[in-house]
Amino acid sequence: MMMLDRPIWAALTGPQAHLAQGDARAWRFDPAVLPFAAGDAAALAALPAPGEAIMLFETAPPDCPAGLVEEARAEGVQMVATRPVAAPADPRIEPLGPAEVAEMVALADLTKPGPIGPRCLELGGFWGIRLGGRIAAMAGERLRLPGHAEVSGVCTHPDHRGQGLAGLLTRHVAALIQARGETPFLHAYAGNTGAIGVYERLGFAIARRMQGRVYRRPT
Repeated sequence: MMMLDRPIWAALTGPQAHLAQGDARAWRFDPAVLPFAAGDAAALAALPAPGEAIMLFETAPPDCPAGLVEEARAEGVQMVATRPVAAPADPRIEPLGPAEVAEMVALADLTKPGPIGPRCLELGGFWGIRLGGRIAAMAGERLRLPGHAEVSGVCTHPDHRGQGLAGLLTRHVAALIQARGETPFLHAYAGNTGAIGVYERLGFAIARRMQGRVYRRPT
């Protein structure tokens, strides 16, 4: 499906167009929300300010635009739910709101599930489990496409890994998405076989290989 081949483009030209900057050739999220962008190389070159980076994630991203420098690349997989996901009955799961954003960003900075910024709640809901007075694990929604929503920000503090918390929260978010009549999807690094195995057991299947790029404009 072409829409899922280019999920950032589909989000920025669809349900999340209100967060988009750019024009019909290239779009980016408001950088205070996400560094994601999509479009043709020439138009992408004009989007980042000096010192700023844009991130692309699709099946075939364009080569580095003139005037920008490739800073990183990664291979990932996109996984789509292929069967109903059972919602967990766990009273520890709670919604995360504005008062928790700083702690959410700190957890994401520590565990690197993907970019999460101070305006992450504008993308969708987030849920977490607290242990010992702090957020031990969390998951939420990021990209919104017609009929689809991305489960993202799935991470667990190193002190609480191995307890199945990430799986619980992934199930919770995916079940909420399905309850709206939408299809959950998510992304994982191709080399993260442990996480991929967990998602497969939850009802997700690999749909396609994805390529990530980070392009930065020098200062």
